[in-house]
Amino acid sequence: MSKQCEMQSSSCNFHSNGPLLQTEQSIRSEVSAISPLVDKLMAFIKKCQCVPGNEIEVEISLREALANSVVHGNHEDTDKHVYVNCSCVPDEEVSIVVRDEGTGFSSADLPDPTAAEHLRSMHGRGIYLMKSFMDEVRFERGGTAVYMRKKAAKAHDRGRSSL
Repeated sequence: MSKQCEMQSSSCNFHSNGPLLQTEQSIRSEVSAISPLVDKLMAFIKKCQCVPGNEIEVEISLREALANSVVHGNHEDTDKHVYVNCSCVPDEEVSIVVRDEGTGFSSADLPDPTAAEHLRSMHGRGIYLMKSFMDEVRFERGGTAVYMRKKAAKAHDRGRSSL
């Protein structure tokens, strides 16, 4: 069973745990395209109530993944695109895949941004932030795709955070 949600390229399917809401989007590799897409996806995530109480962590991670794909993956080549697939189970979790058309990289080769010699560096914190905020982050397709997953805050955790 499938029905159309309000966001373009979105779908709502049902599985054993309830509705699975999905959207697929893409942007040209331009830094100026990142914020409008983040705003659009975060509106979808908030409306679907994927991870109530954890939206800011998802937003920061999404913004960092998109920036990495546009700047480092596709080198701001406007002939290339960045693709995003967002899946949500309301009140349970959100999964996001960001994929670029670059050559990829090995996350094992990245320096530790918390090491003293890298503290003043202007780059290198995006993946660290993504791994800090999301429950799962993994790189696939030779580093051209990042898979991120965030679980919803438990009801008792949400109550505590508002105190």
